[in-house]
Amino acid sequence: MGLIGGPAMPWTEMSVMDQRLEFVRLASAEGANRRELCRRYAISAETGYKWLRRHADGRGDLSDRSRRPLSSPARSSVAIEEAVVAVRTEHPAWGARKIAACLRREGLQVPAPSTLHAILARRGCIEPPAGGARATGRFEREAPNSLWQMDFKGWVRTNDGRPLHPLTVVDDHSRFSVCLEACLDQTAQTVKSRLERVFARYGLPEAFFVDNGSPWGDSGGGNWTRFGVWLLKLGVDVLHSRPYHPQGRGKNERFHRTLGAEVLALRPLRDAAHAQDAFDAWRNVYNQKRPHQALGMEVPAARYAPSPRALPEKLAEPEYDSQEGVRRVGKTKHYVAFQGRLWKAPMAFRGETVAIRPLQQDRLFGVFFASHQIASIDLTQPQTVSHVSEPVSTMSPG
Repeated sequence: MGLIGGPAMPWTEMSVMDQRLEFVRLASAEGANRRELCRRYAISAETGYKWLRRHADGRGDLSDRSRRPLSSPARSSVAIEEAVVAVRTEHPAWGARKIAACLRREGLQVPAPSTLHAILARRGCIEPPAGGARATGRFEREAPNSLWQMDFKGWVRTNDGRPLHPLTVVDDHSRFSVCLEACLDQTAQTVKSRLERVFARYGLPEAFFVDNGSPWGDSGGGNWTRFGVWLLKLGVDVLHSRPYHPQGRGKNERFHRTLGAEVLALRPLRDAAHAQDAFDAWRNVYNQKRPHQALGMEVPAARYAPSPRALPEKLAEPEYDSQEGVRRVGKTKHYVAFQGRLWKAPMAFRGETVAIRPLQQDRLFGVFFASHQIASIDLTQPQTVSHVSEPVSTMSPG
């Protein structure tokens, strides 16, 4: 079997510089595996190190220079106002704190955010604030790739009349956007194809945090899906939010609001290809340039590093002890045979190999896929097995 992710994604002409800058930032991080990053970005090691040298020397296309003039002690307040308005014009949804952080990063001596806010108000750049209380509790994983939050943003209609479903994946620790894809549907196959490319670039996370809807949950509430089984074979756990508690995926919800304000509300999208171009450009701004208040006005890329777990060339299969009761779930009727009876297993595991192991209670057995219990068998009862759902997260809003 070839590489699961297939060939590397071609870099469009519009996004070549963004891709190079992302590579340089990730490869410059402490402990970065530069040769592995070169492989994931489909470049030679020689090319990767050449970009790193140019960036370190401040030379060539990779120099991180602003188009605005550098700071000067003689700079007038009028020039500062013009710089503030220029950033606001380029990023209409940014507030005074983000603009101040951006200008300081470029070497400008800027006044307090309250003064910048007054400048924006005086120049007619302030929109009325949106209502709604902010979340007061926050949760954050300790390291990049410990948890990725994944969801579809509510669909929008492009100018060609087709519905568009933005697929978003955000790293819980850094808020780094590893995926922003313009999808024409919400099927498991579509999500899988997009994630294969993401895994090939950024590596594998330890777990995903998702809601209970399709394609990561089933309509019956059992949660196990073929999509989830695929992730298990990659060594990626799936955590589900509590039903009716979307705030548990707060970082992803916040990302959706920002995407709506800074992209979807500001420009018409002709079709899916045009939308993807807009998403690619904005994802680079979000990761590399946009200060994030929850990160102390750092950019997400400053706290992110790719996962050392590379996408394998072949899916792993579970291994069991020879003394265990190993069974293969039927491919059509998804039953397993045990103690002279047929027991129905979760449909997602059709054709998969499972193990039946005794539990602490007498005549009660668990059905396991690798180390994950997916069902239980009670020999004292006549009915079929009781399915064990995927884990539900108890994380606080973040």
